[in-house]
Amino acid sequence: MSAKIPSLLLNNGCKMPLIGFGTAKAYKDEIIRAVGDAIEVGYRHIDGAPIYGNEVEVGQAIRQKMDDAIIDRKDLFIVSKLWCTFMSPRLVEPALRMTLKNLQLDYLDLYLMHWPMAFEENPEMILDVPFDENGRVKCKDVDYVDTWKAMEACVRQGLVRSIGVSNFNSQQLKRLLENCAIKPVTNQVEAHVYLNQKPMIELCREYGIVVTAYSPLGRPSLVEDPVNEPILPNDPQINEVAVRYRRTVAQILLRYLTMQGVAVIPKSSNRARMLENLSSLDFDLAAEDMAFIDSLNRNHRFVKMAWSSHHHQYPFNIPY
Repeated sequence: MSAKIPSLLLNNGCKMPLIGFGTAKAYKDEIIRAVGDAIEVGYRHIDGAPIYGNEVEVGQAIRQKMDDAIIDRKDLFIVSKLWCTFMSPRLVEPALRMTLKNLQLDYLDLYLMHWPMAFEENPEMILDVPFDENGRVKCKDVDYVDTWKAMEACVRQGLVRSIGVSNFNSQQLKRLLENCAIKPVTNQVEAHVYLNQKPMIELCREYGIVVTAYSPLGRPSLVEDPVNEPILPNDPQINEVAVRYRRTVAQILLRYLTMQGVAVIPKSSNRARMLENLSSLDFDLAAEDMAFIDSLNRNHRFVKMAWSSHHHQYPFNIPY
């Protein structure tokens, strides 16, 4: 199955599989089993982050499959992220080395700046979200350009092969491009039919940057208020498209993105659904159906991080 997953050529010459496996919101034995199953059925691109609280277990699953000769390290594309409390330049390398230790790896394929916002750090380098008494995050004034330069140094040391960003808006991305020695290979952003990110995709294409879509299915398991939050997989118009193609709704949602050259990182702990998601690559949507799905955009963002909206680098105060 893995041989059928096409890769995207990154601007530094590295290749990233078009479909990856997301690891958020799963813990302990569940995530160990899920990552192991994902590798067995053909996933090679594994997306994680220390703030997900499961990096050690993800590393255990990867190591087990390498020890069992199921997969070689060179055939994997492992992604992690720099959390907001480690954005001071002096903390970037120690944070990356901590991730490598957790994952039992010598290098990462891709390291992302998780957000353009720095949060107040703690002297013990404990991973957390520092809130004040009013439930708002405690901010720290760190320029993400300075953080980026420290990430560039990690590339030169061989700790990571590619670096990128996540949740950057257009202004932040352009400013970074004006001040970097190593161009980001990707901007990982929330993207799905209800937030199709067309302007960001076009901007990134102009600069040779791949867009990676997190929550490509619209985060259906995390919608807490279905009355006020739309549930994308229940959209009757998407369901009609799925019926016509004799495909699942998830396959339509994923193929809509991958046909635009957008990488996707869906998450599932169900082995059958993992295979179903991979099978979204073995058909194409007609041009008129792509255009129709385009029309369903609502500019609706599920991941708002409202508790950080007072941060001066909060990325969602402009359209994109």
